[in-house]
Amino acid sequence: MSTRRTSSPRRAVRRFVALLAFLLVVEYLVIPQLAGARRALSTLANVNLALLVAAVLAEVGAVLSYAQLARSVLPKESAPWLPRMTQIQLATLAVSHLVPGGAAAGSGLGLKLLGDEGVSGEDAGFGITVQSLGSAVVLNVMLWVALVASIPLHGYNPVYATAAVVGVVLLGGFFLLVIGLTRGEQRATRILRAIARKTPFLNEERVHRAVHRVAERLRAMLSDRSVLLRAIGWAAANWLFDAGCLWIFLAAFGAVVDPVSLLVSYGLANVLAAIPITPGGLGVVEAVLSASLIGFGVPRAVALVGVIAYRLVNFWLPIPIGALAYGSLRAGIGGRPRTHREDAKELAYRAAADREGATTWAARHGVDVPGRTPSS
Repeated sequence: MSTRRTSSPRRAVRRFVALLAFLLVVEYLVIPQLAGARRALSTLANVNLALLVAAVLAEVGAVLSYAQLARSVLPKESAPWLPRMTQIQLATLAVSHLVPGGAAAGSGLGLKLLGDEGVSGEDAGFGITVQSLGSAVVLNVMLWVALVASIPLHGYNPVYATAAVVGVVLLGGFFLLVIGLTRGEQRATRILRAIARKTPFLNEERVHRAVHRVAERLRAMLSDRSVLLRAIGWAAANWLFDAGCLWIFLAAFGAVVDPVSLLVSYGLANVLAAIPITPGGLGVVEAVLSASLIGFGVPRAVALVGVIAYRLVNFWLPIPIGALAYGSLRAGIGGRPRTHREDAKELAYRAAADREGATTWAARHGVDVPGRTPSS
């Protein structure tokens, strides 16, 4: 009873702080940017409808590229086919856009849906981690390249330093994780086993196997240049398609932005949106994009309308589509027809996994099982 009483006030405080932060963002960043919204409406009369369609298709390309990124880091024999993987990505996007810090909730749903497709927990966890962290690393590299090209053209802006610090922390954590798993696997295993030993609901042996599996997969991916280049290529394609969607929307309303200015604005907005203040950077992305594009010379009315149109497709549209995708996954619609060979392979895999679990239990309790050498 005491645990529930203490956790409930904490949850209420967290929600209040998140709501307050959201209102502050809207009050001080979004509303000032919407002051010229009335003038922005006049730009709708001259919109290029063909470019609007092209912008939506660019966003479709971004979603498909992100799904292919996930498939490229999963084992070939268990990776879902592209339509199924796209459904999973849309469902996780919908969740991540609904709650602050929604990336964690989206990852949890992604793990469950990949598990339902027959992907092992270790492989699914590895794929989702590499997909999200690797994608963020590629975004930061793209932003830094754009910043280096932009400073001589447009001068220095203090916001650049904030984005650079966020990027350094992210890249530093990523490379420490890679080094820890590839060169210090035994130490990482000991630390995580010690944590699992004292943590309820965590199985020490499962954590041990998971760490070794992830380290093995990571070493294999880093040693296979084709897999690594494919993953980097799909991550870059995802960001470039998404940035292209923004560029086309701005062009549809009458402003052609040079690629360097666009990538700086786009990169700043998405890097700062990684700070979990609002769901999917809601409010933060709009404010940073509008302000930076206006600073680069885009007419205020065009910047406002273009960013709003982009976010309607990039942020809001995946929510209802993701809900439909989740419903189709639950109903079994869109799955690839399975062959008898795949069914036999899955049964053999599950039997081996059950056998491994039984053997581990038997070894711990000193019980012999058929097919296992008796312990000394």
